[in-house]
Amino acid sequence: MPQLVRVQNFSISSDGYGAGEGQSLERPFGHADPADFMSWAGATAHWVNRTDPGGSYGLDDYITRDWANNIGAEIMGRNKFGPQRGPWENYDWQGWWGDEPPFRTPVFVLTHHVRPSFTLGHTTFHFLDTSAEDALERALPAADGKDVRIGGGVATVRQFLDADLIDTMHVAVAPVELGRGERLWASPDELVDRFHLEQIPSPSGVVHHFFWRKGLS
Repeated sequence: MPQLVRVQNFSISSDGYGAGEGQSLERPFGHADPADFMSWAGATAHWVNRTDPGGSYGLDDYITRDWANNIGAEIMGRNKFGPQRGPWENYDWQGWWGDEPPFRTPVFVLTHHVRPSFTLGHTTFHFLDTSAEDALERALPAADGKDVRIGGGVATVRQFLDADLIDTMHVAVAPVELGRGERLWASPDELVDRFHLEQIPSPSGVVHHFFWRKGLS
């Protein structure tokens, strides 16, 4: 099986925004409440950050379980890694996720201000000032034959879409409007020239959008 470049479990609002304005340490999604468009995943039995028993099963849980399926590396933007901008003031900040980040693979962070790699638990973070194409050249061998996940945020997903590097994509569209922020699309139909698209509504209220590249075997 060929290695795929995937966007997985990426949640946006009904008007196409994946994050609001004014990101900070206290508000990772800016003016947006992440519960508004991430609660579908957080409610499932296999949510990666679940620490207590319980949770729902069904379609949403099936999709949540696929987040880590056959993933060998992730590429993310600096804004997903943390709220700081510009040169690093220090290296104390090590991401939102605590001592055991959920990725458990090599993670490549795109930034104009590189810093030394470090490891937390089973995840090693590397920092690259490079193009989408070059970052993917680093991530594919690090994934050791498995797929590479493009983890976000919106600007990073758009960068890989614009470079025509994404093979499959799952986007969960929540029934909430943000009005402003970082926008993935005005309409998913913008992508149907390159991708097949199926839309599946969930009882949770989100509509799951599945894209796969035309001609992908």
